[in-house]
Amino acid sequence: MSAGEIIREIERLSSADRAEVLSALLRSQPDKSKLSPDELVALADRMVAAKDPAEADRLEAEILAAFYGR
Repeated sequence: MSAGEIIREIERLSSADRAEVLSALLRSQPDKSKLSPDELVALADRMVAAKDPAEADRLEAEILAAFYGR
């Protein structure tokens, strides 16, 4: 089945079904959102200042996830 055929099939769906298809497609895409350099620096500052090692670890994981995209 070609992309055009798939699009025509989607266009035949009810509004609710089209919304469900769109939602499923959006959920299947990798999240491209990344933090800005300033936001990454702010997280790094918080990580360095963290007194609790568990909090520092959590912030480090958040930095890595933000840097590579969530």
